[in-house]
Parts: sequence; C-alpha cells; structure tokens
Amino acid sequence: MLIKPRKRQILSKFKLPTVVLIATWLVLLVGACGGSDSVNTDISIDRQVQPTVAASSRTSQISQLENHNVGGTVGDFAPEFGGIDAWINGGPLKMDELRGQVVLIDFWTYTCINCIRTFPFLKQLHSRYADDGLVIVGIHTPEFEFEKVYENVIEATQTNKLSWTIAQDNKFVTWRSYNNWFWPAKYFIDKDGIVRYTHFGEGGYAETESKIRELLAESNPDFKENSLPLPDEQTIDPDFLNSRDGEITRELYGGYSRGEIDRVYGHGGYVQQMEYFDYKNRVGEFVIKEELEPHKLNFQGQWFVGPESLTHGRTTESFEDYLTLVYSATSVNAVLTSVSGKPYKVQVTVEDEYLTEDNKGSDIFIGDDGESYLLVTTPTIYNVISNESYVQQKTLKMSSNSPDFGLFSFTFGVYETGP
Repeated sequence: MLIKPRKRQILSKFKLPTVVLIATWLVLLVGACGGSDSVNTDISIDRQVQPTVAASSRTSQISQLENHNVGGTVGDFAPEFGGIDAWINGGPLKMDELRGQVVLIDFWTYTCINCIRTFPFLKQLHSRYADDGLVIVGIHTPEFEFEKVYENVIEATQTNKLSWTIAQDNKFVTWRSYNNWFWPAKYFIDKDGIVRYTHFGEGGYAETESKIRELLAESNPDFKENSLPLPDEQTIDPDFLNSRDGEITRELYGGYSRGEIDRVYGHGGYVQQMEYFDYKNRVGEFVIKEELEPHKLNFQGQWFVGPESLTHGRTTESFEDYLTLVYSATSVNAVLTSVSGKPYKVQVTVEDEYLTEDNKGSDIFIGDDGESYLLVTTPTIYNVISNESYVQQKTLKMSSNSPDFGLFSFTFGVYETGP
C-alpha cells in the first residue's frame, strides 16, 4: 500500500484538556501536548527556611495568607481541596491539617498514558518517604465522561496498585484552584503550605526526588538524606534515536470535538476522510478511497461520530467494518469502551498480518489459530502494540463485529520498554 510521506512529528510528554487547547495555542504556554514522548517542564524556588508555624495559630495562618497568593504558582500558598466528589484510600484531607508535612499533589486521569508512565516513580517515592513525612495526594480530574464514574476510578486505582489517597475532582474545582493545565502535573508543597516546585509531564525523576529530600530535611531536622540511588529516566528506543528521519505518531482522537479544534488551529484534524465532519452525532457510511496518509485515522463501513468517541455503527459478521492508521512508534495504546457495558472482541492486525509474541501488546490475546485480538471488558486504556524496537509507517487495522466498539483515542510511545 502506498503511503504519503509526512514531516517528523513533535514529541510530547503531557496532555491538555479540551477546554484549554484553544488558549494554549494562543499563549504557547509550555509547548505541544499529547500522548507521545518529549521534553518536560519544571520550575523551582529556593528560599530561607522559616520556623514551622503552629497549626493552632490562626494569626500566623492569616499572616501567611497575606504574604502569599493562593494558587499553584511557585511561591503561592497551596489552595484547599475543593469540589471533591469522592475520596479513595482514605480522606477527606484538608491542606490546613497537613501542615508540617511535605505534600505532593499529583493531577492525573486514569487513561492518560503520560500519567501511567509516572506511576513507578510515584510508588517509589511513597515507599521511600511516607514514613518521613511525605504525603502524596492524587487529584483524579477526568478527560472523558466515563472517567467520572467512581467505580471506574476505583478499578483503575486497584489495577495500578496506587495506595496513596486519591480525590475525585470531576468538576475541575481543585484543578482550577491550582490554575493547572496538564496531565500529569505535580505540585510540591513545603511544611508551611507553600508551593515550592512544580513539574509538568513525565521525566525529571531524579531532580524531583532530590527536591523532596530537600523539603523533608527542612520539615524534620532528624531526616537524614539517604544513600538510595536517584531514579533514572526512561530509556528512549535506540532505533528511534538512530533513525535519520525518526517520527512518532501524535495522540489521535476519535471524537469530533478535539478534531474540530485541531483543524481550526492548522493541524488538519485526526481523520483523513473529511466527510467525517458531515456525520456529527449520527452514523455515516465510510469508504476508504485514497492512499492512507500517515498519522491519520481512516474508517471503512458504518460508524457513529460522537463528540468524544467514534463507535461502530452496526452489527457485522465477518469484521468487514474497520478503522485503520499508519503509525510510527514502538508502542501503541488505545482508549476503548463499550456502549452497552458488555464485553466484545476487537481483531487486530499490522500489515494485514496477525500480531505475534514479538509485537503484541500486553492486553492482546492470541488464539489457537493465530488470531490476535483484544477483549474489551471495561472502559480503560489498552496496550495494543509493543514492538521489540521502533518501527516506521506500519499499517494498523482494528475491527469488531460488535456495535459497542468505541474508540476514544490512540497514544504512542518510543520508550525502550513500557507502554
């Protein structure tokens, strides 16, 4: 199959919610975002250590508030938790009651691949420093509607073995109080309740752990910086690094809301077939007529085009309806859900061949006849492809006979290991 060449894609390590995409393009705050890999952003502040303020001293607290703004900027007084729908693994917590401890606020959402990649780092921090006064508070702020469901967040917390306290911020109240723009985003708060350091996206693990050690030493004179090694960064696939024209497919969305914004700001949308936008909120009949353009979604058959997702539009018998894309990456992940809540099968091929042990993702099953497929049982992110090394412009095809087959997004990675 002939493939049209495309220019090298920009890498990214954090995501933005739909509501701030327009503003981000206008102000170019930190850079492009998406589900693929790239640079990180962090900010720090050093200041004279002041004596710990007694929690019972209302006068001292008022004095602090007068000397600092309240917000998520370094030097601000950390906001109180607000608008929380539910607490998981403990809580409710109050920032006032955490005085004297070091607090790490982690904004995340459970289908964000960038957030998932930070979990091992967070687990190590929790294991090493919880007994020394570090409190991690996860603020789960959803990207998609199904991520607002309490049971779904519980399941994701258990699946990923996250043991620290988590708050559901479905209405973005705490998110807005920090003026946050990204998943994942981390705010490091000292013993006096002041934001001392921020980090957006993946990476910077050694620097952020060093900052935590510094803040713990300030809060507890008995804390002795241990000799445990600082964490390494995730290793980029060497084949990608050595590629003369290396590219990585950016995050792709199935729903038209994000696609319309992407078109308005000159990126062409996530779907190659322009008739896609003629079928908003209804089922359309799609036919692939052109050569596949790299890094774009294409559809064959009947599909319902929704604001957040694209859903198979009918029941079939022989996997005749499918979606396809030409990707460049080491790993491919898909956020999928079921309209009815019933499990269904998605057949997966690359270059019209079933996957093998060499390139199947961790969520792929391989049948006795060699068929490679996903079983979608819950609304979450599924690891579809995990190549042994970086590949360029390979054609992925996914098909299901079920009308429940719903795609929210694809994300891609070029790390040597992991999703």
